[in-house]
Amino acid sequence: MKVKLVKSLIGSKKDQIATAHALGLRKIGDETTQPDNAATKGKIAKINHLVEVTEA
Repeated sequence: MKVKLVKSLIGSKKDQIATAHALGLRKIGDETTQPDNAATKGKIAKINHLVEVTEA
């Protein structure tokens, strides 16, 4: 799964910022490839309004 940060983390809750950082997303436009498993899907669900997900 490719995960891309499309909205700013400014104004987000601390746990959402920590989740984004755990996925390797720090700046708008950052993109990482993550494994397609339950843990990753849970992280994405927590910050789904900030990211864009594509199948890789």
